[in-house]
Amino acid sequence: MAKVRLKQLESYLESVDDFESPKILLEQYATRPHIAACMLHTMETQFGDIDGRRVADIGCGSGRLSIGSAMLGAGYVLGIDIDEDALDICYNNLTDFEISTVDMLRMDALALPPSLCKCFDTVVMNPPFGTKHNKGIDMKFLRAGLELSTTAVYSLHKTSTREHILKVCNDWGVKAQVVAELRYDIPATYKHHKKRSVDIEVDFYRFEPANK
Repeated sequence: MAKVRLKQLESYLESVDDFESPKILLEQYATRPHIAACMLHTMETQFGDIDGRRVADIGCGSGRLSIGSAMLGAGYVLGIDIDEDALDICYNNLTDFEISTVDMLRMDALALPPSLCKCFDTVVMNPPFGTKHNKGIDMKFLRAGLELSTTAVYSLHKTSTREHILKVCNDWGVKAQVVAELRYDIPATYKHHKKRSVDIEVDFYRFEPANK
């Protein structure tokens, strides 16, 4: 049973400060409060993968998924991000919520040390979807998550890539389950964005590592 109800969790997560100057090269789009709350609440109520668990949040950004995990009873959370500015915002958010069970690590998610391998029960992330200059980066993030987790990795990926993701996971010996189909509302964030917001169809996955 989740320690915080879904609507209450979403309300809390709406108070989390987002990026002040998002960096296009890092594809910094904050996870929207509604989606973050639905992801985390599902992880706990359907699978019991947060309460009392060790959780890693890869590409944590401003910390919304880390904070939500702590609110749902995670025993320990490590937020990992390469961007110092994002971690500064995350630190301030953690301070505002008086959360002490979350640590932060500044590091490239694609170059994590072997010492972190299999140190976490659960990994959660909203990875970069990838652009024509950064194709396949979401799968590199997934591979990193699978290295850290002993139980499950939760991640968002474009619905249009589902066939590819399922094939790759089958090749890896990884069990992949589409838990939910969502619409990701991305507001106009960068100068090249012409519309006020764009809805992208995304799949919310639960992956089980091959050695589970």
